[in-house]
Amino acid sequence: MRAIRVAANGGPEVLEYSEAELPDPGPGQLLVEVAAAGVNFIDTYQRSGVYSMTLPFTPGSEGAGKVVAVGPDVTGFGVGDRIAWAMVPGSYAERALVPADKAVRVPDGVDDQTAAAAFLQGLTAHYLITSTYPVRTGETALVHAAAGGMGMLLTQLIKSRGANVIGTVSTPEKEELAREAGADEIIRYTEADVVEEVKDLTDGRGVDVVYDGVGKTTFDASLASLRPRGMLALFGASSGPVPPVDPQRLNAAGSVFLTRPSLAHHILTRDELDSRANELFGWIASGTLKIRIGGTYPLPDAHRAHEDLEGRRTTGKLLLLP
Repeated sequence: MRAIRVAANGGPEVLEYSEAELPDPGPGQLLVEVAAAGVNFIDTYQRSGVYSMTLPFTPGSEGAGKVVAVGPDVTGFGVGDRIAWAMVPGSYAERALVPADKAVRVPDGVDDQTAAAAFLQGLTAHYLITSTYPVRTGETALVHAAAGGMGMLLTQLIKSRGANVIGTVSTPEKEELAREAGADEIIRYTEADVVEEVKDLTDGRGVDVVYDGVGKTTFDASLASLRPRGMLALFGASSGPVPPVDPQRLNAAGSVFLTRPSLAHHILTRDELDSRANELFGWIASGTLKIRIGGTYPLPDAHRAHEDLEGRRTTGKLLLLP
């Protein structure tokens, strides 16, 4: 088979399309023909070395496809089943090994590309708005990068719970997408001061929660945009990691809360994974959640997908198609 391999950390150019050994599924594993692999910022962190990985490796932690072989001791799955997975390495490939305990069957009402586009970010959005900070009717959330894949998912789900969304974007085109997703107010961070705009839009109160996947460049504004005892949920670092923070800043900002959650800690058990996935796929099937695929790339063009993602030239979700 063929796969993307990273032999040394670096820029998108280190993503090499090459021959790879076809694996056999071991105990508890499924061999899957990958229909689509999601492209996420975590892939760029691993490629560049921000997140340490044992070299060489095949990137990609999310995808969807068809089971073509089943290893020993697997129950509940068979050849021909369509599945999706997240937090499983090696998805940038024609075939991938997926632990059965990480796999979720894709329902008939959801196609493979939608499943791949929705799974990792959809599960992340699910825990952020239901577990990290359960958004309530009438509250207001600030969502950074509101026209990105995560931003549009968060906006739709926050609105479905009866809350208001202030989104930040950089261009008129991205503003249009964020408003289509349901954002009530938009701040063009390239043209206006985010903190001042938030205060104006909330009559000086501040927002109840900030969902921040950008990190370094937005952190200060996120903290200053909160109401007293509000929460900053920092779930990514597309602009770089946030420098160390003096806890006293949380006091000065109004006894606010800061958390840095991750998906792995919110799908620790099979029951939790199934519960979140079933609700996610239910939202998609019912039309409550619309998945925007912003770009598809042949697997050999993985480097171009990373360039576009890091260059902020994309909206919605990016997919690699083996």
